[in-house]
Amino acid sequence: MLAFIAALALSLPGIDVPQLPPITREPQVTYVDRVGVVIGVRGGRYGPPVDIAKLPKYVPAAFVAIEDRRFYEHPGFDPVGMARAVMADIGEGRAAEGASTITQQLARNLFLSSDRTLERKGQELIYAVELEQTFSKPQILGLYLSRVYFGAGAYGIEAAAERYFHAPASKLTVREAAMLAALMKSPTDYNPVEHPDASAARTELVLDAMSDIGAITAPQHARALAQRPRVWASAPDAAAQYFVDWVDQAFRKLGPPHIDLTVETTLDAADEASAQAAATETLDRFARDGAQQAALVALDGEGRVRAMIGGADFAASGFNRAVDAHRQAGSSWKPFVYLTALESGLTPDSPVIDQPVSIDGWSPRDFEDGFLGPITLQTALAQSINTVAATLADQLGRPNVAGTARRLGIVTPINVEPAMALGSSLVTPLEMAEAYDAFANGGDRVAAYGIERIRTESGRVIWRHSPTATPNVIPNPPLSELDQMLREVIASGTGVKAAIPGYDLAGKTGTASDFKDAWFCGFTGDFTAVVWMGRDDDAPMRGVVGGSGPAELWRAFMRAALRREPPPPIPPGPPAPANAMPMSPTAPSLPPPEAPETSPPI
Repeated sequence: MLAFIAALALSLPGIDVPQLPPITREPQVTYVDRVGVVIGVRGGRYGPPVDIAKLPKYVPAAFVAIEDRRFYEHPGFDPVGMARAVMADIGEGRAAEGASTITQQLARNLFLSSDRTLERKGQELIYAVELEQTFSKPQILGLYLSRVYFGAGAYGIEAAAERYFHAPASKLTVREAAMLAALMKSPTDYNPVEHPDASAARTELVLDAMSDIGAITAPQHARALAQRPRVWASAPDAAAQYFVDWVDQAFRKLGPPHIDLTVETTLDAADEASAQAAATETLDRFARDGAQQAALVALDGEGRVRAMIGGADFAASGFNRAVDAHRQAGSSWKPFVYLTALESGLTPDSPVIDQPVSIDGWSPRDFEDGFLGPITLQTALAQSINTVAATLADQLGRPNVAGTARRLGIVTPINVEPAMALGSSLVTPLEMAEAYDAFANGGDRVAAYGIERIRTESGRVIWRHSPTATPNVIPNPPLSELDQMLREVIASGTGVKAAIPGYDLAGKTGTASDFKDAWFCGFTGDFTAVVWMGRDDDAPMRGVVGGSGPAELWRAFMRAALRREPPPPIPPGPPAPANAMPMSPTAPSLPPPEAPETSPPI
C-alpha cells in the first residue's frame, strides 16, 4: 500500500519531490488599552507555534484522540485509513478528504489550497512526509494547534480558548479541551454558541475517544460529562472593535509591519465597557421610539480617546458612526454661536428677546409653543431658544460663527444659511468631541488620537506619539462665561437628565429637525463625552430629543467613568488680558485666526 501511494503521488503530472517551503506567517499587530489589556488583534491570523509542554496533557490528547489516533506511530500518513479512503475514492471517482492525519492537515494548511484533487492529495502526502522528517511530533502538533480554525474568527487554540472561554489554553478544563477538539469536524456546525446541542453531542464523542486511548481516567471522563462550562457569546475584546478598526487604519499609514508588534493605545477598556453597556441599555429602552443606533466618543483633556462606540452592534455593522457618520448637529451647535457672541462683548446676563423673527424669509420656531419674551443670554442657551440663536448668528455674521467652529475643530463643510445657527450643518461625533474638549480643558484646541506607542515583542519602542503644541483658542472671560452657561443647561435647562450630583458638569443637548438626530455633548474637567442617537436610514424617531435618550446614555456612561477616576473641576482657562476691549455685540466679529493643521488621528 505504501508503494502504491508513493507511486501515485510521484506519477502525477508536474509533481516533483520538493524541498519543504519556508513556514511563514504574516506579522501580527496586537492592540492593548492604556493599562495593557488586549483589545484586538489585526494582521497575521495565526499565533506562534504552541509549546505542547506548557499545556495540560489532555489538551493535545483531545485532538489526537478524535482526529488522528495513530499520530505518534505513523510517518505522516496513516496507511490503513488511506487504504479505506483510496477505495472510497475509486468507488466515487473523486478525491475525498477522509483519513487525513494531523500532519497532512498541517501540510494542507501551511502550503496548499483546499482543492479536492488527486494532484493536491499527492502534494499533501509528500509535504506531510517532509514535515515528519523535519520536525518532531510535538513540534508538528504545536504548529497544527497554532493554525487550525475554530470558528468565530479564532485561529489557533490560544485564540479559541480566549474566544469561547475567556481563558488561556493552559487553563482549559478537560471538557473545554474536548469542546474545542469537537470543532475540528465543522467549526460552523459544532459552534457551542450557535449550536450548543450539536456541540455537546460531538464533545461526548471526543471524551469517549480520549478515554479509549487512555488520555483521561474514568473519573475525569465522568466529571467532564457532568460539567457545563460557560461559553461566552462574544469575544472578550468585542466591545472595542470600532476603536481598534479606527486606530488600525491610522497604524497602517505608518507602513506595513515586518515583525509582530504591540500597539499601546489610549483606550480605557473599563470606560469602553461602560459605554457599550450604557448604549445597549439606552437603545433597548428607546427602541420603541424608533432609535436604532448610537455613537459615543470620550476624550481626555489632551485628546486621548478613552472610549469609542460606533454603533449598536459591531458584528451586525462595522460602519463607525462615531467617526464616519455625518449628521445634523441640532442645538448642540449653539455653543459656537454663543461663544462668538461672548467674544464680541455680550455676557451671560445680556438681555435678549425670545420673539417671532424672520431672517431672509425663514422663521425659526422653538420646541415649545409660545415665546418667553425678555430673557438673559444664559437662559436662552439653557432653554435652547431657537429664535435668539438665529438672531445672534444673523447679527454677528454667520461666517464668523463658522469661523469659531473651525477654530475649535469642526472640519466638515459648514453652510452659512440662516438655519446654520440651529445646527443644520453635518458633523461627526468625533469632531464635536474635539470641539467641546476645548471647553473642558481650559480653551486648548485638541486633535483626537488613539495610539501612544508601538513596541516590538522584546519591548523596544519604535514609535511614540509626539504631542504638538496645543494653541489656546478660547480667550477669557468668554471661556469661563460659556462654561458657566453650559453648566446651567444641566442644572435647570434642557439637559437636566444628564445631571450627576457631586460633579462639575456642563453640556448641551441637540435635536435635529424632524427628530432624525439627537445629541448630548457634555464635559467635566479634562474629560468630554459626546453621544449621538438616530437611525441609519435617516428616518425620524418618535420624539427622541437630546435631553432624553442621549442625555440618559451620557449620564449612565459618565457616572461609571467618573466613579473610577474622579475628575478635577472644569478649569477656568487663561487669565483675561488686562487691555482686552470687547467688540460691539451687534457688529460682526473679526474672523478668527486660521486653525493650525493637525496630525493624523493616531
